[in-house]
Amino acid sequence: MAKVYYDNDADLNVLKDKTIAIIGYGIQGRGQALNLRDSGINVIVSELEGTENYKTALGDKFKPISAKEAAEKGDIIQILTQDHVQAKVYKAAIEPNLSKGKSLVFSHGFNIHFKQIVPAKNIDVFMVAPKGPGALVRQQYEEKKGVPCLVAIFQDASGNAMKIALAYAKGIGGTRAGVIETTFKEETETDLFGEQVVLCGGATALIKAGFDTLVKAGYQPEIAYFECLHELKLITDLIYKKGIQGMRKSVSDTAEYGDLTRGSRVITKETRKEMEKILKEVQSGQFAKEWIEENEKGRPVFNKLSKADNSILVEKVGKELRKMMPWI
Repeated sequence: MAKVYYDNDADLNVLKDKTIAIIGYGIQGRGQALNLRDSGINVIVSELEGTENYKTALGDKFKPISAKEAAEKGDIIQILTQDHVQAKVYKAAIEPNLSKGKSLVFSHGFNIHFKQIVPAKNIDVFMVAPKGPGALVRQQYEEKKGVPCLVAIFQDASGNAMKIALAYAKGIGGTRAGVIETTFKEETETDLFGEQVVLCGGATALIKAGFDTLVKAGYQPEIAYFECLHELKLITDLIYKKGIQGMRKSVSDTAEYGDLTRGSRVITKETRKEMEKILKEVQSGQFAKEWIEENEKGRPVFNKLSKADNSILVEKVGKELRKMMPWI
Protein backbone atom coordinates (compact mmCIF):
# COMPACT_ATOMS: atom_id res chain seq x y z
CA MET A 1 0.00 0.00 0.00
CA ALA A 2 1.09 3.55 -0.73
CA LYS A 3 2.52 5.73 2.03
CA VAL A 4 0.15 8.62 2.87
CA TYR A 5 1.13 11.78 4.76
CA TYR A 6 -1.16 14.14 6.69
CA ASP A 7 -0.94 17.48 8.54
CA ASN A 8 0.94 16.00 11.50
CA ASP A 9 3.65 14.71 9.14
CA ALA A 10 4.46 18.17 7.77
CA ASP A 11 5.97 21.29 9.34
CA LEU A 12 5.38 24.69 7.73
CA ASN A 13 8.31 26.10 9.75
CA VAL A 14 10.59 24.37 7.22
CA LEU A 15 9.55 27.13 4.78
CA LYS A 16 9.72 29.97 7.31
CA ASP A 17 12.76 31.72 5.86
CA LYS A 18 12.27 30.55 2.28
CA THR A 19 10.97 32.36 -0.79
CA ILE A 20 8.85 30.28 -3.15
CA ALA A 21 8.85 31.35 -6.79
CA ILE A 22 5.86 30.25 -8.86
CA ILE A 23 6.74 30.26 -12.57
CA GLY A 24 3.47 30.52 -14.50
CA TYR A 25 0.31 32.08 -13.07
CA GLY A 26 -2.25 29.89 -14.81
CA ILE A 27 -5.08 28.14 -12.98
CA GLN A 28 -2.76 25.80 -11.05
CA GLY A 29 -0.15 28.51 -10.46
CA ARG A 30 -2.76 30.87 -9.08
CA GLY A 31 -4.27 28.28 -6.74
CA GLN A 32 -0.92 27.21 -5.33
CA ALA A 33 0.47 30.74 -5.01
CA LEU A 34 -2.56 32.10 -3.14
CA ASN A 35 -2.71 29.11 -0.80
CA LEU A 36 0.98 29.31 0.02
CA ARG A 37 0.74 33.05 0.67
CA ASP A 38 -2.28 32.54 2.93
CA SER A 39 -0.28 29.89 4.80
CA GLY A 40 2.19 32.62 5.76
CA ILE A 41 4.88 31.78 3.22
CA ASN A 42 6.76 34.36 1.16
CA VAL A 43 5.66 33.87 -2.46
CA ILE A 44 6.72 35.60 -5.67
CA VAL A 45 5.25 34.90 -9.10
CA SER A 46 6.46 35.07 -12.67
CA GLU A 47 4.21 35.68 -15.66
CA LEU A 48 4.54 37.26 -19.10
CA GLU A 49 3.65 40.94 -19.03
CA GLY A 50 0.53 41.85 -20.95
CA THR A 51 -1.16 38.46 -20.66
CA GLU A 52 -4.48 37.79 -18.93
CA ASN A 53 -2.63 35.75 -16.32
CA TYR A 54 -0.39 38.75 -15.65
CA LYS A 55 -3.47 40.93 -15.07
CA THR A 56 -4.95 38.28 -12.79
CA ALA A 57 -1.76 38.21 -10.72
CA LEU A 58 -1.88 41.98 -10.34
CA GLY A 59 -5.52 41.72 -9.26
CA ASP A 60 -4.42 39.20 -6.62
CA LYS A 61 -1.91 41.74 -5.31
CA PHE A 62 1.20 40.03 -6.67
CA LYS A 63 3.83 41.93 -8.61
CA PRO A 64 4.78 39.54 -11.43
CA ILE A 65 8.43 39.44 -12.45
CA SER A 66 10.42 37.64 -15.13
CA ALA A 67 11.26 33.96 -14.80
CA LYS A 68 14.94 34.93 -14.59
CA GLU A 69 14.37 37.29 -11.67
CA ALA A 70 12.08 34.80 -9.93
CA ALA A 71 14.72 32.08 -10.24
CA GLU A 72 17.35 34.43 -8.82
CA LYS A 73 15.23 35.38 -5.81
CA GLY A 74 13.51 32.08 -5.15
CA ASP A 75 14.81 29.38 -2.83
CA ILE A 76 12.12 26.97 -4.02
CA ILE A 77 11.17 27.28 -7.68
CA GLN A 78 7.93 25.72 -8.84
CA ILE A 79 7.57 25.43 -12.65
CA LEU A 80 3.89 25.53 -13.62
CA THR A 81 4.04 26.44 -17.30
CA GLN A 82 2.74 23.97 -19.90
CA ASP A 83 4.79 20.80 -20.46
CA HIS A 84 6.11 21.75 -23.91
CA VAL A 85 7.28 25.16 -22.62
CA GLN A 86 9.00 24.09 -19.40
CA ALA A 87 12.33 22.98 -20.86
CA LYS A 88 12.76 26.24 -22.80
CA VAL A 89 11.96 28.36 -19.75
CA TYR A 90 14.24 26.26 -17.60
CA LYS A 91 17.24 26.47 -19.94
CA ALA A 92 16.84 30.17 -20.70
CA ALA A 93 15.89 31.62 -17.33
CA ILE A 94 16.03 29.14 -14.47
CA GLU A 95 19.09 26.93 -14.91
CA PRO A 96 21.61 29.84 -14.97
CA ASN A 97 20.21 31.03 -11.64
CA LEU A 98 20.10 27.75 -9.74
CA SER A 99 22.65 27.45 -6.97
CA LYS A 100 23.44 24.84 -4.37
CA GLY A 101 20.74 24.50 -1.75
CA LYS A 102 17.83 25.57 -3.92
CA SER A 103 14.85 23.35 -4.75
CA LEU A 104 13.15 22.73 -8.07
CA VAL A 105 9.48 21.74 -7.88
CA PHE A 106 7.02 20.28 -10.39
CA SER A 107 3.37 19.29 -10.38
CA HIS A 108 3.84 16.88 -13.29
CA GLY A 109 6.93 14.78 -13.94
CA PHE A 110 7.02 14.88 -17.77
CA ASN A 111 10.12 17.02 -18.29
CA ILE A 112 12.19 15.40 -15.54
CA HIS A 113 11.22 11.82 -16.34
CA PHE A 114 11.81 12.21 -20.07
CA LYS A 115 15.05 14.16 -19.47
CA GLN A 116 13.97 17.38 -21.15
CA ILE A 117 15.17 19.03 -17.95
CA VAL A 118 18.35 17.61 -16.40
CA PRO A 119 19.01 19.53 -13.17
CA ALA A 120 22.37 19.88 -11.47
CA LYS A 121 23.05 17.36 -8.70
CA ASN A 122 23.43 20.00 -5.97
CA ILE A 123 19.75 20.95 -5.76
CA ASP A 124 16.65 19.19 -4.45
CA VAL A 125 14.11 18.15 -7.08
CA PHE A 126 10.67 17.07 -5.98
CA MET A 127 7.05 16.95 -7.05
CA VAL A 128 3.87 18.07 -5.32
CA ALA A 129 0.96 17.30 -7.62
CA PRO A 130 -2.60 18.16 -6.55
CA LYS A 131 -5.13 15.68 -7.97
CA GLY A 132 -7.47 18.43 -9.04
CA PRO A 133 -7.49 21.71 -10.98
CA GLY A 134 -6.09 24.86 -9.42
CA ALA A 135 -9.51 26.41 -8.90
CA LEU A 136 -10.52 23.41 -6.78
CA VAL A 137 -7.21 23.54 -4.88
CA ARG A 138 -8.04 27.15 -4.00
CA GLN A 139 -11.69 26.53 -3.18
CA GLN A 140 -10.97 23.60 -0.88
CA TYR A 141 -8.25 25.56 0.91
CA GLU A 142 -10.62 28.47 1.55
CA GLU A 143 -13.15 25.99 2.96
CA LYS A 144 -10.49 24.70 5.38
CA LYS A 145 -10.24 21.47 3.41
CA GLY A 146 -7.73 20.17 0.87
CA VAL A 147 -7.27 18.32 -2.41
CA PRO A 148 -5.26 15.07 -2.20
CA CYS A 149 -1.75 15.41 -3.63
CA LEU A 150 1.05 13.19 -4.86
CA VAL A 151 4.60 13.70 -3.59
CA ALA A 152 7.79 12.37 -5.16
CA ILE A 153 11.50 12.96 -4.61
CA PHE A 154 13.78 12.89 -7.65
CA GLN A 155 16.91 14.36 -6.02
CA ASP A 156 17.63 14.80 -2.33
CA ALA A 157 20.77 16.93 -2.35
CA SER A 158 20.03 18.57 1.00
CA GLY A 159 18.89 15.45 2.80
CA ASN A 160 15.66 17.31 3.63
CA ALA A 161 13.82 17.16 0.31
CA MET A 162 10.87 15.20 1.71
CA LYS A 163 10.49 17.61 4.63
CA ILE A 164 10.46 20.55 2.22
CA ALA A 165 8.06 18.79 -0.14
CA LEU A 166 5.61 17.92 2.64
CA ALA A 167 5.79 21.48 3.99
CA TYR A 168 4.98 22.73 0.48
CA ALA A 169 2.08 20.28 0.26
CA LYS A 170 0.81 21.50 3.63
CA GLY A 171 1.10 25.08 2.43
CA ILE A 172 -1.32 24.44 -0.42
CA GLY A 173 -3.68 22.41 1.78
CA GLY A 174 -2.81 18.96 0.47
CA THR A 175 -1.97 17.34 3.81
CA ARG A 176 -5.48 18.12 5.06
CA ALA A 177 -6.77 15.48 2.64
CA GLY A 178 -3.69 13.25 2.35
CA VAL A 179 -0.49 13.19 0.31
CA ILE A 180 0.39 9.93 -1.42
CA GLU A 181 4.04 9.06 -2.03
CA THR A 182 4.95 8.08 -5.59
CA THR A 183 7.80 8.53 -8.09
CA PHE A 184 8.27 10.82 -11.08
CA LYS A 185 8.16 7.74 -13.30
CA GLU A 186 4.90 6.41 -11.88
CA GLU A 187 3.11 9.77 -11.87
CA THR A 188 4.16 10.66 -15.40
CA GLU A 189 3.44 7.34 -17.05
CA THR A 190 0.09 6.75 -15.34
CA ASP A 191 -0.99 10.34 -16.03
CA LEU A 192 -0.26 10.11 -19.76
CA PHE A 193 -1.80 6.65 -20.03
CA GLY A 194 -4.97 7.72 -18.21
CA GLU A 195 -5.41 10.78 -20.42
CA GLN A 196 -4.92 8.86 -23.65
CA VAL A 197 -6.80 5.64 -22.94
CA VAL A 198 -9.63 6.63 -20.58
CA LEU A 199 -10.12 10.24 -19.55
CA CYS A 200 -9.73 12.03 -22.88
CA GLY A 201 -8.82 9.76 -25.79
CA GLY A 202 -10.88 6.74 -24.79
CA ALA A 203 -13.92 8.70 -23.61
CA THR A 204 -14.17 10.99 -26.66
CA ALA A 205 -13.62 8.12 -29.11
CA LEU A 206 -16.32 6.09 -27.36
CA ILE A 207 -18.77 9.02 -27.46
CA LYS A 208 -18.17 9.62 -31.16
CA ALA A 209 -18.43 5.92 -32.04
CA GLY A 210 -21.70 5.48 -30.12
CA PHE A 211 -23.21 8.64 -31.59
CA ASP A 212 -22.20 7.68 -35.14
CA THR A 213 -23.61 4.16 -34.72
CA LEU A 214 -27.04 5.48 -33.74
CA VAL A 215 -27.15 8.14 -36.46
CA LYS A 216 -26.04 5.62 -39.10
CA ALA A 217 -28.89 3.35 -38.00
CA GLY A 218 -31.39 6.16 -38.67
CA TYR A 219 -31.93 7.66 -35.24
CA GLN A 220 -32.18 11.43 -34.82
CA PRO A 221 -28.82 13.09 -34.04
CA GLU A 222 -30.40 15.03 -31.17
CA ILE A 223 -31.54 11.82 -29.46
CA ALA A 224 -28.15 10.19 -30.09
CA TYR A 225 -26.43 13.22 -28.51
CA PHE A 226 -28.43 12.90 -25.29
CA GLU A 227 -27.86 9.16 -25.00
CA CYS A 228 -24.14 9.05 -25.90
CA LEU A 229 -22.77 12.39 -24.64
CA HIS A 230 -25.07 14.47 -22.47
CA GLU A 231 -26.06 11.73 -20.02
CA LEU A 232 -22.46 10.58 -19.62
CA LYS A 233 -22.01 13.27 -16.97
CA LEU A 234 -24.76 11.73 -14.86
CA ILE A 235 -22.91 8.41 -14.85
CA THR A 236 -19.41 9.80 -14.29
CA ASP A 237 -20.69 11.96 -11.43
CA LEU A 238 -22.11 8.85 -9.77
CA ILE A 239 -18.85 6.94 -10.28
CA TYR A 240 -16.92 9.96 -8.96
CA LYS A 241 -19.01 10.00 -5.76
CA LYS A 242 -19.78 6.31 -5.20
CA GLY A 243 -17.42 4.19 -7.31
CA ILE A 244 -18.42 1.76 -10.07
CA GLN A 245 -20.64 -0.45 -7.89
CA GLY A 246 -22.22 2.60 -6.27
CA MET A 247 -23.14 3.92 -9.72
CA ARG A 248 -24.65 0.57 -10.71
CA LYS A 249 -26.89 0.59 -7.64
CA SER A 250 -28.02 4.14 -8.50
CA VAL A 251 -29.28 3.35 -11.99
CA SER A 252 -32.06 1.03 -13.13
CA ASP A 253 -31.65 -2.74 -13.00
CA THR A 254 -32.01 -2.72 -16.78
CA ALA A 255 -29.08 -0.33 -17.12
CA GLU A 256 -27.00 -2.34 -14.66
CA TYR A 257 -27.67 -5.60 -16.49
CA GLY A 258 -26.73 -3.97 -19.80
CA ASP A 259 -23.52 -2.70 -18.16
CA LEU A 260 -22.58 -6.11 -16.75
CA THR A 261 -23.31 -8.11 -19.90
CA ARG A 262 -22.38 -5.73 -22.76
CA GLY A 263 -19.49 -3.57 -21.55
CA SER A 264 -16.91 -6.29 -22.15
CA ARG A 265 -18.13 -6.63 -25.73
CA VAL A 266 -17.08 -3.02 -26.34
CA ILE A 267 -13.81 -3.16 -24.41
CA THR A 268 -12.60 -6.42 -25.94
CA LYS A 269 -9.35 -8.38 -25.64
CA GLU A 270 -8.15 -6.50 -28.73
CA THR A 271 -8.93 -3.17 -27.02
CA ARG A 272 -6.96 -4.21 -23.96
CA LYS A 273 -4.03 -5.24 -26.18
CA GLU A 274 -4.10 -1.79 -27.76
CA MET A 275 -4.10 -0.24 -24.28
CA GLU A 276 -0.99 -2.24 -23.44
CA LYS A 277 0.61 -1.03 -26.67
CA ILE A 278 -0.17 2.59 -25.79
CA LEU A 279 1.27 2.07 -22.29
CA LYS A 280 4.49 0.75 -23.83
CA GLU A 281 4.68 3.84 -26.06
CA VAL A 282 4.42 5.99 -22.93
CA GLN A 283 6.94 3.92 -20.94
CA SER A 284 9.54 3.84 -23.72
CA GLY A 285 9.40 7.58 -24.26
CA GLN A 286 8.01 7.15 -27.78
CA PHE A 287 4.97 9.33 -27.07
CA ALA A 288 7.09 12.00 -25.35
CA LYS A 289 9.46 12.11 -28.34
CA GLU A 290 6.51 12.35 -30.72
CA TRP A 291 4.90 15.19 -28.74
CA ILE A 292 8.15 17.15 -28.44
CA GLU A 293 8.79 16.82 -32.20
CA GLU A 294 5.16 17.79 -32.93
CA ASN A 295 5.67 21.08 -31.08
CA GLU A 296 9.02 21.71 -32.77
CA LYS A 297 7.33 21.32 -36.18
CA GLY A 298 4.53 23.76 -35.35
CA ARG A 299 1.93 21.14 -34.39
CA PRO A 300 0.80 20.01 -37.89
CA VAL A 301 -0.91 16.79 -36.74
CA PHE A 302 -2.36 18.40 -33.60
CA ASN A 303 -3.84 21.30 -35.55
CA LYS A 304 -5.19 19.12 -38.38
CA LEU A 305 -6.96 16.66 -36.07
CA SER A 306 -8.28 19.37 -33.75
CA LYS A 307 -9.67 21.36 -36.68
CA ALA A 308 -11.32 18.27 -38.18
CA ASP A 309 -13.31 17.60 -35.01
CA ASN A 310 -14.70 21.15 -35.05
CA SER A 311 -17.03 20.15 -37.86
CA ILE A 312 -18.22 16.69 -36.81
CA LEU A 313 -21.99 16.23 -36.38
CA VAL A 314 -21.98 15.49 -32.65
CA GLU A 315 -20.31 18.87 -32.04
CA LYS A 316 -22.75 20.76 -34.27
CA VAL A 317 -25.77 19.12 -32.69
CA GLY A 318 -24.41 19.61 -29.19
CA LYS A 319 -23.79 23.31 -29.75
CA GLU A 320 -27.47 23.82 -30.57
CA LEU A 321 -28.84 21.57 -27.85
CA ARG A 322 -26.78 23.22 -25.13
CA LYS A 323 -28.63 26.47 -25.91
CA MET A 324 -31.72 24.73 -24.52
CA MET A 325 -29.95 24.08 -21.22
CA PRO A 326 -28.92 27.38 -19.60
CA TRP A 327 -28.02 25.57 -16.36
CA ILE A 328 -24.95 24.02 -17.99
